[in-house]
Amino acid sequence: MSSSAPTRFDRGHTDDLMSFLMAAPTPYHAVAAAAERLEKAGFRQVLETDAWDGTTGGKYVTRGGAIIAWYVPEGATPHTPFRIAGAHTDSPNLRVKPLPDTGSYGWRQIAVEIYGGTLLNTWLDRDLGLAGRLTLRDGSHLLIDIDRPLLRVPQLAVHLDRSVNTDGLKLDRQKHMQPIWGLGDVEEGDLIRFLEQECSLAEGEITGWDLMPHAIEPPAYLGRDRELLAGPRMDNLVSVHAATAALTAAAASAGLPYIPVLAAFDHEENGSQSDTGAEGPLLGSVLERSVFARGGNLEDRARAFAGTICLSSDTGHAVHPNYGERHDPTHHPRANGGPILKVNVNQRYATDGSGRAVFAAACERAGVPWQTFVSNNAMPCGTTIGPITAARHGIQTVDIGVAILSMHSARELCGADDPFLLANALTAFLTA
Repeated sequence: MSSSAPTRFDRGHTDDLMSFLMAAPTPYHAVAAAAERLEKAGFRQVLETDAWDGTTGGKYVTRGGAIIAWYVPEGATPHTPFRIAGAHTDSPNLRVKPLPDTGSYGWRQIAVEIYGGTLLNTWLDRDLGLAGRLTLRDGSHLLIDIDRPLLRVPQLAVHLDRSVNTDGLKLDRQKHMQPIWGLGDVEEGDLIRFLEQECSLAEGEITGWDLMPHAIEPPAYLGRDRELLAGPRMDNLVSVHAATAALTAAAASAGLPYIPVLAAFDHEENGSQSDTGAEGPLLGSVLERSVFARGGNLEDRARAFAGTICLSSDTGHAVHPNYGERHDPTHHPRANGGPILKVNVNQRYATDGSGRAVFAAACERAGVPWQTFVSNNAMPCGTTIGPITAARHGIQTVDIGVAILSMHSARELCGADDPFLLANALTAFLTA
């Protein structure tokens, strides 16, 4: 290796992230994968419909594509504040419509909607599997992942679109994004019958579905020195994975002054307005019930929330070498430069100077380098669960994340060391 090769950090975390990405083709699978890791660390699931107790230890709640987990340490009082690592489980993608069977000219296709702000062209000419949640006749749910080439969205040949390389690719979201999956006449109910056969279910057993195509190409190290990581759904499973690892590490720590929390929501990519999104009541309900289960009252709840801090972790933009003018001229987050602090004075991010100090202190304790992201003034700025969490619950919130390229692509790119650095920073934050 040349003397100019970058510093190497522990790749065990990134290897595990790659396994997590493959295990989580949908938000429902991401929740299941996080829950499995929590269970191995001694956490136990509690149901929202049950009465909760105030015992110490790790607990978690799942609802659809969202999971809230927390660890109550010995000596915690009803007004002990929380330290929250926030993230979201969903990614921009394609989602199967209620009447999925369609096609024309002898091609059998699957009707899909466009979810979130996906880069449509990145879904073209990829081998796609199909995954999601099935609802059965008895009301139970079944996760399914057909992780083999099943679907494909074919691009029009250049011979039939001679100007595509000069005028750019123009895709109609309705006409051009429906994947093919076979030949023959369209048969109503064909896809669902196929899934029933795949799952060894009786015909008519599936009565509801939330299904999503996904690229089956696995994550991979990339680059001369394998210093980069390419893979699907990094926005924002990198953060979900890091926050899960940080919470399990915090649960093994002694003398915690706070109650560490993982809050991973669904539907961030389309506004968070759902019962499993950050704008819904789930987080507030869980935290409040935790206070009350430990014998607290509304006064204790107010005291606990007043002392609570949330690090909202989501991906941000690394400076793009081919489009440097699209970035702020003085803020250039780089891959493997450590996690980024995301700032926007118009509250697209919730970070302020006080939050900056909290994040800087966590990184200093962890020995982790960090960077700052701010948008070019001439470019609109994205947003996260951060401002929603701050406004809905009155909780101090700081927006952070990992810098990536190709955000919202079917396959994104980050520094291979940054997920590990993010997890260390979150662990320091949860245990301080």
